[in-house]
Amino acid sequence: MLTILFYLFIAVVAGQFLYYVVIFGKFSFAKWTALPQKRVPISVIVCAKNEEDNVKEFVPLLMQQDYPDFEVVLIDDASSDETLELFEAYEKQYPNIKLVKVQNNEAFWGNKKFALTLGIKAAKNEYLLFTDADCYPASTQWIKEMSSQFSAQKTIVLGYGAYEKTKNSLLNKLIRYETLFTAVSCFSWAKLGKPYMGVGRNLAYKKDEFFRVRGFMDHMKIRSGDDDLFINQAATGSNTTVCFSPDGFTYSKPKTSFKSWFAQKRRHVATASYYKGIDKFHLGVFYILQLLFLLLPIVLLAFQFEWIIVLSLLAFRYTFTWISLGFAAGKLKEKDVMYWYPFLEIVLIITQFNLFISSMFSKPVHWK
Repeated sequence: MLTILFYLFIAVVAGQFLYYVVIFGKFSFAKWTALPQKRVPISVIVCAKNEEDNVKEFVPLLMQQDYPDFEVVLIDDASSDETLELFEAYEKQYPNIKLVKVQNNEAFWGNKKFALTLGIKAAKNEYLLFTDADCYPASTQWIKEMSSQFSAQKTIVLGYGAYEKTKNSLLNKLIRYETLFTAVSCFSWAKLGKPYMGVGRNLAYKKDEFFRVRGFMDHMKIRSGDDDLFINQAATGSNTTVCFSPDGFTYSKPKTSFKSWFAQKRRHVATASYYKGIDKFHLGVFYILQLLFLLLPIVLLAFQFEWIIVLSLLAFRYTFTWISLGFAAGKLKEKDVMYWYPFLEIVLIITQFNLFISSMFSKPVHWK
């Protein structure tokens, strides 16, 4: 039995080399190439529900973008706080703001996708750039960097939605490591011509792509997934590209408790169950390899079975994963989280296993 586990461990390390070096290397070792500015008219779309504190801080930052032709479509999704009043004040203050007021609809009550659909239809421009109400752009060049990736063929742009750094917070490092890792996977598969998800904190696409797949209609009853389920359906190798220019990032305030972050991740895991079969397969294989890598060496070392080879394989595996993720972390300005690797990886693997188990027994709560 130990011999079988030993050879299985070798196969796990080989499989992880394929993922981390061959697949993730498509992004980790890629060089950023600045493209000529397109200056296409852009509609920035922000959907908010009970976000008065965030919109006070972040909407004025959106209006400071250095871009010649853009509008901001603010969608109030039946908020019960002062969000709508703030939006109305901004609409009067800025001529390029358009306000969309969403009333509770019995068929689509509480569904962010319904609100977003109304906002997309109200947008005057063909090119759409999405972010959330609790996000802000990394620079005044955000629109410029994201829009520069559009071309006649590339009509979907996946951007990086980062989280703010919090000093002396292990949870913050874990959140940013998970965000980094998700982006590496997302961008790498997109560069391989197999895009499978995007994040609504920083995402752009042409309106034609939205209507080509009938918007969110095929998954309207699934409360989450206005970003990743849409991309999973609409994105292809020919129409999708990525933007990882630091000026094109967005930033959000991270969760401050493990419980709230865990609840957020549960929603993401539940949504991923609706991905295409091939995407669920390659994601599932990867996480099985992660879990086996965590368990198998413990068993082998406990019985001192070929311990020198096991330790050598552990060192080899951590070397190539650290290099691959380290290069990606440099691109995404997350180098400091790699100082805590592999501790963060182990915590994340255990957390993901708990997410999977908890999702089997109860459903998560979605849009506010």
